[in-house]
Formats: sequence, C-alpha cells, structure tokens
Amino acid sequence: MEKKQLNTPEEQPVPKKKKKGKAGRILLLLVLLLAIAAGAGYYFYERSQPARELDSYLAAIQNLDFTSMESMLQSGDLSALDNADVRNATYESFFKSINAKMTWKITKTSFNFQAGTAEVTARIRYVDGSDIYRETVTEFLRQIVSSAFSGESLTEQETQDKLASILNEKAASMEDKFSETDIIYPMIKVNGQWKITALDAETVKIMSANFKSVEEEISQTLAASDSSADNATGTADPSAQAPASSDDTIDLTNERFSIHYTRNVVSTDFGGEPCLLVYYDYTNNGENASSAMVDVNLTAYQNGASLEAAIPASSDDAIDTFMKEIQPGETVNVCQAFSLKDMSPVTLQAADAFGLDTGITASQTLNLQ
Repeated sequence: MEKKQLNTPEEQPVPKKKKKGKAGRILLLLVLLLAIAAGAGYYFYERSQPARELDSYLAAIQNLDFTSMESMLQSGDLSALDNADVRNATYESFFKSINAKMTWKITKTSFNFQAGTAEVTARIRYVDGSDIYRETVTEFLRQIVSSAFSGESLTEQETQDKLASILNEKAASMEDKFSETDIIYPMIKVNGQWKITALDAETVKIMSANFKSVEEEISQTLAASDSSADNATGTADPSAQAPASSDDTIDLTNERFSIHYTRNVVSTDFGGEPCLLVYYDYTNNGENASSAMVDVNLTAYQNGASLEAAIPASSDDAIDTFMKEIQPGETVNVCQAFSLKDMSPVTLQAADAFGLDTGITASQTLNLQ
C-alpha cells in the first residue's frame, strides 16, 4: 500500500527584528560623554593655570630673576623694590644666597572662569634675617668707629663693600632662622596669559629676608645711640636704672666682648677736682680687632645724675689701653675716669656701646668713703 506524502508547507525563516537605532544611541552617548569630559578637562586645565603661573613667579623670586618677575606682573612694575637693598649690586651675593633657601606650597585656588580672575594662596617658608642684620649693623658700626679713630677714611663704595662683606660673613656663620607666611596673590587673565596683578609689600619683605634697607637700619641705630648719649649726659631717672648694691660686680659678657670690674681709685683731674678712676678687664670675644672704647658703654651715676668723663691729672697706661685695639681672645685692663660731685656712692652701669644686645646691662654701686 502506497504511502501518500502529505504536502506540508515549506518552513519559512522567522524574520529577525531590526535593532532600532541602538548603535546610534550608543554613539551619541559616547559623543556626549566625550564632550562633557573635554569641557571638564578644559575647565580643570584652565583652573590649574593660575597656580602654575604663580609657581613660576615664586621661582623667579627665588632666583632673583627680576626680568621674569616683571613679565609676570600685570602692572609690569617693580618699583616696590626701589627702597629695598635687594636690587643693589653690592649686596647681590647675600640676597641670592638667602632667597635660594626659600620654599613654598600652593595651598588654595579660588577661580572665576567667566571673569578670568583667580586668587591663589601660597604658604612660603623663607629666611628671617633679623638676627643677621642686627649682628651685621653692630659689627659694622664697631669697625667704622675703629677706623675713624685710627684716621682711616672710607669712600661710599668702600663703606658699602665693607657692609656687604660683613653681611655675607654673618649669613655664613649664623644658623638660619626661618619664618612662614601665607600670601594670597590676586591674578587676572590678560590676552590668554595669567598674570599676578602687582608686586605686594609682603613679597618684598620675603625677598629682603624680613628687612628692607641695611643703611636705614644703621641710621636708626645711630639715632638711638645719639639719644642714649644725650640721656647719659643729662639727669638720669634713678627708677630707670638697674638695681645695684655694693655687693654687685660688673660682669658683662656677650658674643663680642666681656668686662669684669677690678678696682676703683679716687684721684684728681687736670683742674685739681676730684675724679673717680674705674678699672676693669676687657676681653675681645669677637672675630676682629676691637677696643673697649668701641664696645663698652660704661656710665656712672651719683645722686641720680650721670657723671661727665674726666681727664686725670696723672697719666695711666690703662686709660691709653681703653682706646687701644686688641686682637680676638686678648684681655687687657682698662680705665675710665669720671668727674665726682661729692663723695656719695656712685652707681656704675655697663652695656653694649650700641645697645643692640637686647638691653643686657650690669650694675654696681661703689662706696667711696
């Protein structure tokens, strides 16, 4: 029996559903993400530029590159340095060595993208040269006074060279003292380039190691010394004097000299009037030749008034030695003479001649009878 084949319809393939724009949507999303990333990248790039420019500006300061500094300032004005010694060629070596030790860190950036402005904060660590300047001025004045008494005359340039030499010497021998400060630098974008708006006083202070003019400091010191001398020749305020008794002894020591009271003698001056001769040992603790006349300020008081210097009737080698220079490490016995008003007790007060040793004094009362 024949089997009949059933006519079955041919199997038709099931049509695949088309992906309705899926690849296009992914591509669009990628483009959007790239655009956002590019925009964010550009923003953060622009935001980083003020800090980068300030970093270059501070490096120029560190190297004392005034040309680069000027080009990075919107004002292009370095006149804030006119009254400072930092651009004086005589002191170039000193300020280069000091500024080379400056370090900094950018700590904050405030950025206005639309306005093209920014404020960048830097924490700066720099050498505070206050102690170096104080020691330099003291040593310089001693050397100048010594030169004057020896008849040596210096030109203005020779004087500056001497001062610069002492500055370098003190900077090399003294331990660095550092200070830190935070400075906010206003910045602005000009023709596509970020600029610091102006050279500020705080930055000048850093460049000058917390100082501006050595010569100005010397003038102020001399004025202070003149004031002290005027007070010494007038009536003294007893309450302003350091307390002293007959048990005290003048012993004064600092980095430059030491003095130690040895004895006193009542004598007469060239006019036959009574005078007091005060003897003390003077030691030169410094690094250069000096004398008691240059280093020591010894004042005598009687009844609350300062006594004038006297010229004894008889010669004394110790009086000549008072004016004589001695070498570092040497000790000599010197004498100073004062006119007496009567035979009441005399109070002696000793200090640094230029008053730069933080007010250290020594006092002693002498009973003459």
